[in-house]
Amino acid sequence: MKTLIQRFLAIATSLCAPVLFAANDVINVYTWSQEIPSFVIQQFEKETGIKVNYSSFDSNEVMYNKLRATKNAGYDLVEPSSYYVDRMRHQGMLEKLDRTKLNNFKNLDPVFLNQEYDPQSEFSVPFIWGITGIFLNKDYFAASGIDSWNNLVDKKYLNQLMFLDDSREVFSMALIMLGYSINDTNPEHIRQAYKKLKSLMPNVKLFNSDAIISFLIDEDATVGMAWNGDLFKAKLENSKLHFVYPKDGFEIWVDNFAILKNAPHKENAYKFLDFLMRAEIAKAVSMNINYATANLAAKNMMPAEIRNNPALYPSADVLRHGEFEKDIGDQTYMLFEKYWEQLKIGG
Repeated sequence: MKTLIQRFLAIATSLCAPVLFAANDVINVYTWSQEIPSFVIQQFEKETGIKVNYSSFDSNEVMYNKLRATKNAGYDLVEPSSYYVDRMRHQGMLEKLDRTKLNNFKNLDPVFLNQEYDPQSEFSVPFIWGITGIFLNKDYFAASGIDSWNNLVDKKYLNQLMFLDDSREVFSMALIMLGYSINDTNPEHIRQAYKKLKSLMPNVKLFNSDAIISFLIDEDATVGMAWNGDLFKAKLENSKLHFVYPKDGFEIWVDNFAILKNAPHKENAYKFLDFLMRAEIAKAVSMNINYATANLAAKNMMPAEIRNNPALYPSADVLRHGEFEKDIGDQTYMLFEKYWEQLKIGG
């Protein structure tokens, strides 16, 4: 996610829909940036003769606002994160999936099915997932010294921490530190989270979400908050990096595919979605972007050093400390943004 001003700018520049085709041999896909490699698209086009018109976004807010602003945006398949699946299904924006057209649905990991954001997995297909946790560089800090978000209040981290530049991620951390759910919408609890974050600010060196990997590799940041997939990628070039799954809890995010209710090429959307759920295709995507796959058959095909790497695939015992994101509603988001801006300007 971006700051409020960045979001407005991104939304404003994206409201013009791309040129989309009405022919039956196309599909219009709208996903997270760089989530589907070009070679995967080319293989699908070669196999089916269906042309993929591919567009991307860099935040759920941009995707959602673009679809809401244009009644018939022309997209078929979109990729909202879990809490936006929750929001969009409640608003009637998503097609109820016909499983008879998804032969590869059986490949999915049951851990990511029937979660609260889509209780019967009727509207979404989990694809890529990850965890927000703590990173550290072992040349600067002992791995044994951090196992909880609450450890970060220690004065030894004065002006050392890097946090994600994302209000929901940061407030989720603060809510966990106070013993609350990441999906808490109680205004008083959110006010307490703001106070907690304010007390942490002397330890914060910077907020960043766009250049995390380079910051970790170059050691411009040596401790703080990161996504485990970014840590995994950075560690390929800097072996001193270590990822911690906080014992007091953490956020689990999932990027899911969904078919829009007003999709002009629904049959092609089903074909592409089933193609993406093939074990070998899901494996190729995951290994290309270095994020964990929600496709169990794909995971089982991966080299042991990847499927058994705890930085990407934590154990079931670790995962039980996590919580999936749900929609928290506009009022709570507005409250987050109010406090977020105050936090950034030292208010």
